[in-house]
Amino acid sequence: MEERLLESKNAIVTGSAKGIGLSIVETFAQNGANIWACARRQSEEFENVLSELAARHNVIIKPIYFDLADKDQMKLAVKSIMSEKKSVDILVNNAGITYNALFQMSTIDKINEVFDINFISPFLFTQYIVKLMLKNKSGSIINISSSAAIDGNSGRSVYGASKAALQCATKSLASELGEQGIRANVISPGITKTDMLSSMTDEVINETLMNTDMKRAGLPVDIANAVLFLASDLSSYITGQNIRVDGGM
Repeated sequence: MEERLLESKNAIVTGSAKGIGLSIVETFAQNGANIWACARRQSEEFENVLSELAARHNVIIKPIYFDLADKDQMKLAVKSIMSEKKSVDILVNNAGITYNALFQMSTIDKINEVFDINFISPFLFTQYIVKLMLKNKSGSIINISSSAAIDGNSGRSVYGASKAALQCATKSLASELGEQGIRANVISPGITKTDMLSSMTDEVINETLMNTDMKRAGLPVDIANAVLFLASDLSSYITGQNIRVDGGM
């Protein structure tokens, strides 16, 4: 039987309903993790997918619903997780929103919204979950950022800045919690085949692809496999790092 890298570990994954988040849940389940799969809205289709994955891989997958923009909902979700009296070994902050606008056209309302969802909310959520990790003096936190946080692409100033803030916070978190056995790292995807691609024009997509070494968009599983590595003991001496998964942009 193939070794399962996360056997009996417990993971929290936000933004689990589709795209990269769902691929992370699938990959974690294949590798033996029990998962709290967080999503914004309840869906029978989503719950059926989770049930099928749990049965196929003999793991426990529980849906947790909350909107990152609603801090009261977030607190209730954390209480639900805490009430199960289980250790939390892995936290993946994947949920986020995209936003494309030129610097001069970026409104204060959108700036606040993007920073709230992409930085403030995962920051607060991590504060809650870290308390559970500290009890066992172990854990792996993986934050999903973006290559836009590094490259400063035109029209991506707000989105890129929100993801850059997440990168900076992750680096500080790794420094503060390393002695407690808790690691924190970042994955920065490049152009990836998810619903977020719809926010970009075909011209921009094609131009970006031609500027990658591999001349193709990434798949959600490409990101999920990198997250699996950082979640597992294979990366036990890696913390405070940002890994680009972008096909060579």
